[in-house]
Amino acid sequence: MVLFMKLPFPPHLPSSLLHFTLLLLFFIVCKTRAVVKLPPNVSVPAVLVFGDSIVDTGNNNNNLGTTARCNYPPYGKDFEGGKPTGRFSNGKVPSDFIAEELGIKEYVPAYLDPHLQPGELATGVCFASGGAGYDPLTSQSASAISLSGQLDLFKEYLGKLRGVVGEDRTNFILANSLYVVVFGSNDISNTYFLSRVRQLQYDFPTYADFLLSSASNFFKELYGLGARRIAVFSAPPLGCLPSQRTLAGGLERKIVVNINDAAKLFNNKLSKELDSLNHNFQDSRIVYIDVYNPLFDIIINYKKYGYKVGDKGCCGTGTIEVVLLCNRFTPLCPNDLEYVFWDSFHPTESVYRRLIASLLGKYLDKFL
Repeated sequence: MVLFMKLPFPPHLPSSLLHFTLLLLFFIVCKTRAVVKLPPNVSVPAVLVFGDSIVDTGNNNNNLGTTARCNYPPYGKDFEGGKPTGRFSNGKVPSDFIAEELGIKEYVPAYLDPHLQPGELATGVCFASGGAGYDPLTSQSASAISLSGQLDLFKEYLGKLRGVVGEDRTNFILANSLYVVVFGSNDISNTYFLSRVRQLQYDFPTYADFLLSSASNFFKELYGLGARRIAVFSAPPLGCLPSQRTLAGGLERKIVVNINDAAKLFNNKLSKELDSLNHNFQDSRIVYIDVYNPLFDIIINYKKYGYKVGDKGCCGTGTIEVVLLCNRFTPLCPNDLEYVFWDSFHPTESVYRRLIASLLGKYLDKFL
């Protein structure tokens, strides 16, 4: 909190101007605090994002074949202008905070946004799609943009980028940008445990290996296209999500331990796979980002972080509402700043802000 006391403003300064000046100073102080200080010889020109609904900033908006859309109220109620942009949150999502903290820009736009300006290409765009996963079946079931589909969009983006900034600058952006990859949640929670389709073919350790094979091929292709700084988010504690507690936690909505155990097993395998890729890829900095443990701590010890509710979302009953069930007719909690979760699957903007600031502080040096 920033307190303004005994500031040396002239006594004749109009109150409206004084109010504006205070707000401006507050914004400058907060903004300066937020931006990560990079070494003088290091540049991160852009943030390029692949993934699912955790980082999707609106690529599903015009995909009428999927229910994984949220470009309607109350989503985005705390976004600039209260606008529902297609972000699965009450406000910003992790991709936005990463770009903001790095001092690149305030928001990472969806690549498929029909109003995307050419000038945005050089500082980064988002290819993520709500409902996507490492497993092709996951994306297919949700009619989301698959891994290969997101890579195709990235290749198309590179052609457009060359047309805007030229070959040399494009190569610089490719080599120095931060690539953010967030998949796995839908594979584990939906494709394996909810629909149980993959349980007919695999026990979970074998399914995790299947996911890792798909993920590894994706990272190899991304590296082959020029990516070097790749941040790979772990699976979160999925058994703690309000929806999973409602569906599989019994009458008391307890944490679903076997789903959390599955996420941890996958994460362990993912971490080892990334170590192997780094060993084999020259100049690569593919970094495993542990989201599981810091988010688990916030959920379990929510009161320590200033929240009042850690097991339900702000939207509706908070137990099952997500996407279509969270709509303009659904009642909301009085104050989403008191909630860890916005809907039954996605954290609030407040939690994302806290997480990203912590994660960048912990991992950024590994990319430099």
